Amino acid sequence: MHSILTYLLLCPLVGIAGFVDAIAGGGGLISLPAYLIAGIPVHNALGTNKLSSTMGTTVATVRYARSGFIPWQQALLCVLFALAGSSLGAKLALTIPTRTFSILMLVILPLTACYLLRSQGLTQEREPYPFRKTLLISLPIALMLGVYDGFYGPGTGTFLLLLLTGVAHLPLNQAAGLTKAINLATNVAALTVFLRSGVSDLSLGLVAGCFVGWSVAYARIRNMEKNLDIHIFCNGHLLKRTKGTCPSPKVFDRYQGDTEERMKES
Repeated sequence: MHSILTYLLLCPLVGIAGFVDAIAGGGGLISLPAYLIAGIPVHNALGTNKLSSTMGTTVATVRYARSGFIPWQQALLCVLFALAGSSLGAKLALTIPTRTFSILMLVILPLTACYLLRSQGLTQEREPYPFRKTLLISLPIALMLGVYDGFYGPGTGTFLLLLLTGVAHLPLNQAAGLTKAINLATNVAALTVFLRSGVSDLSLGLVAGCFVGWSVAYARIRNMEKNLDIHIFCNGHLLKRTKGTCPSPKVFDRYQGDTEERMKES
């Protein structure tokens, strides 16, 4: 049984991680160290972090699915490869001694953080490949990132998005939706392995997961409100304002003119 201080320390940090993950990705770089700082053993930290992050990823994936951004023809096979890879990665993580894994964390965490902070982001889309070629590239990406997410995890969503757009040449909307579907699959597969091994703290993970789910939902709503014109008029393409083309906001003029005419008639 954890003390109230543990919950007071972890829940805000894990909530912030969910907020960061919803906006830019890489929230695991905050939540996983938070569990370790709270004194949770490394394997238990992995399992509990996977439980809370799965809840946040589920919220985001449902939102993308309802928006029609998940290309299901590609997603179904990619999910199967991701499930297999993540299960393998989680089982591999459990075979490594605690001390050795802790040392690995001290090396991997800073390297992942530096890469994500230095990445240039997505500035433009590439010419799409034919469906079969895109699928053949996407499957090994799902498998490899599945192993990574099951073994370690932080930054998986960002890496997936970069590879699916840069290597598989998927349109950004579809890449974002496919990323969420794959990431949810890797989370569920790894979480299943961790639950069976008894390393996931259910009470702590569920409470922290509520903060993650709320943060993801709030962050996405606020981000949509802030960038409403970009999301609508660029079909959801999260491009820099200086890149690409967006229809002029003056498309509202027609509706405004119609409204004014109706007001005059009435």
